[in-house]
Amino acid sequence: MARKKYGSKRRKAKAIATQAPASQDKRRSLVLLRNGAIAAAVLGVGGVVSLRAVRATIAEQDLTQLGQGLPTIVQIHDPSCSLCTELQRNTRKALRAFDDEEIGYLVANIRTEDGAAFAGGFGVQHVTLLLFDGSGALQSTLEGVRDREELEGHFRTLIEPING
Repeated sequence: MARKKYGSKRRKAKAIATQAPASQDKRRSLVLLRNGAIAAAVLGVGGVVSLRAVRATIAEQDLTQLGQGLPTIVQIHDPSCSLCTELQRNTRKALRAFDDEEIGYLVANIRTEDGAAFAGGFGVQHVTLLLFDGSGALQSTLEGVRDREELEGHFRTLIEPING
């Protein structure tokens, strides 16, 4: 008569039971590692995009660039004003028709000391564009929201003496 092995099924079940948590822990660790890598990549890209946006904003607000040989549009801007935001959006759309070497764009934020002083020096309110030639001489003032097509025409007139 063959002897039954009572303990072998229990040993196998116990071995499987002790292996299952280890493999689940490994799987969890790999999932966490993958998710962490994805999160780091997303945050890294977001950080780079944010940094570029901040740098662009700082460059746009550097009013010392005015009169450096490039015709320049300066927007007198209040960031909390919806009309200013609409004018800025239309201005940026109009500027797409030009190369960066043809015309510059700066923002005088009236919520900053420099921006308010700049606007005050020209006696203008927000929702205004000041168009300067390459030497920094004011050529025209556009008050109020304008559409992209109208702005593009004004900008083209500003750079014609250089290209004409």
